[in-house]
This record gives sequence, C-alpha cells and structure tokens, in this order.
Amino acid sequence: MTDILTAVDKRTRLAGQNRLELLLFRLDRQQIFAINVFKVREIIPLPKLKGVPQAHPYVLGIANIRGRPTSIIEVARPLGRRGVAAGEESFVIVTEFNRSVQGFRVASVERIINISWESVLPPPKGSRSGHYMTAVTQYEDQLIEILDVERILADVQGVNTDLSDDIREKETGNDDTAPSVLVADDSSVARLQVRRTLEQLGMQVTLANDGREALDKLEAIAASGGTERGFDMIVSDIEMPRMDGYTLCSRIRADKRMADMPVILHTSLSGSFNQAMVDRVGATAFLPKFQPNEFAETILKVLHEHTTQGR
Repeated sequence: MTDILTAVDKRTRLAGQNRLELLLFRLDRQQIFAINVFKVREIIPLPKLKGVPQAHPYVLGIANIRGRPTSIIEVARPLGRRGVAAGEESFVIVTEFNRSVQGFRVASVERIINISWESVLPPPKGSRSGHYMTAVTQYEDQLIEILDVERILADVQGVNTDLSDDIREKETGNDDTAPSVLVADDSSVARLQVRRTLEQLGMQVTLANDGREALDKLEAIAASGGTERGFDMIVSDIEMPRMDGYTLCSRIRADKRMADMPVILHTSLSGSFNQAMVDRVGATAFLPKFQPNEFAETILKVLHEHTTQGR
C-alpha cells in the first residue's frame, strides 16, 4: 500500500502524450476495476463513519478526513455487487473532481498502470456494470473496467444544468443562425450537462464520445468542401479514450481547414490540468467543469470574440 500511495503522490503529468494512468482496485475477488489516477487524492483504510439520516443508498456515511467531512460511497452498490462483508478489511479511495471531494470504499487496491489511450475502448453493450463504465481496456490478459465515477456521484448529488435567467435570455441566433457546437466527452453525465446548458442558450449541439470520434466528424465536414455546415466551436474534455483533448486540439490547429475554430478544453480533474500544455496546443480557453453559469459565460464570451474577429 505504501508504494501505491507514493506513486499517487508522485505521479507524472502525462498530458499531451495521449497516455493514461489508472489505479486498479477490486470490489471482490473477481473483476478488476480502475479509476483515473488524476482523480485520486489519497488512499486510506476505511475510517470511522458517522451515519447520515435519509442518506442516498450508495452512501455509507460521513468520515472526517484531514479535518473535512467527506461522504463515503460504497462503489459496489451501484454496480449491483456484494461488496465488502462486515468486519472485512477495506479501503477508501479519496477523490477530487467536479469541484467535489468524496471517498469510494473498495475491497482492495492493486497497483497503478500506465497505458496508451488508444488501448482504451468504449464499454461493451449489455455488460453487467456497463451503465457505470466509461471505458474498458486489456492489461496483462485481464479485462479492466474503468468506472464512470462522475455518473455515480451524479446519482448521489444530482445534476445541475439550470442557468440563471439573465444568462438564458442572451440571444445566440434563430434556428438558421444558432451556433453549432461539437461536444467531445467520454462521460455520459458530462455530455448531458454540457448539452443541456448549450441548448438553453439556443445552440445546436452534436455529441462525440471521444476525441477520435470528434476529429472524424470534423474531417468529414472539412472534406465535404462546404456542402455540410461546419461547427462554430469545439468543447472537449481532456481525458478521453482513443484520443485525448490535447491531441484533438493539436490536430485541429495543424489542419488549415479548421485551424481557426475556437476550442474550449475542460476537465473535472480539479487542479490537475497543465496550463503550459493548454497554451502549447493552442486551446482558446480552459475551464474546470462543471458550474452552469460559469460554463455558459465562457462559451458566450469566446463565441462573441470569435465572431467579432471574423468580421
């Protein structure tokens, strides 16, 4: 466990290398699950918990972690698994993302692996825990299920996409002139949040599950020679299967057919983004996700500036 904690604490930044670090863990003796290391703050033995009246069924209780009350979520429950039996040793993976700190109780923590995003694939349809998987990968002949912890947290906390009235009332055009935005994100919860926010602004939204799918859509439009309407903006997650957001932005900037298109990079990983990399790949803006009003204000500002510069 000490080696794993050290690796989490000293993890290198893989931004722009199209690589991913995963923390592997188990909920039982069978399937191996994983979480993006960038979401992990620390790993601790299960601390003493305080019950919470009328808590969500996934929540075990509240623990005092470094002076901060922290919700502890039983990962096995949303996945429909047995989980850790009473009295058995277990651990908590303390995470930070979407501007929130929470712990996930697991049976054991295995190790950290470093893999290429190209080896990370969408989850197979019909799998037992597919609703809460963001992707799968193969490592040393073992299937690794990468959990969509954002979806689990959204189930517990709910999803807020409501804009304030003053922002919602800002005009973005009629049906014919409404901005068209391509959104790339591997989390279904994040895609839903972004889509609902943009649609409140009257924008047309097209979704892509990862950077590779987004680039394919962009290149197909560019190859049409103007017969298909292009996008006015790209909103992309950074950490995605097959192609990350940094690589996607670099590919867009390298293609003269779409080099001037605004690209907004965003991430749920609090404090872990690399500003130098954001600048190097030529992203128009960066923002952490997700606060609806802040997100919408950034979108409107970038679109206004791009439109003004194009005149």
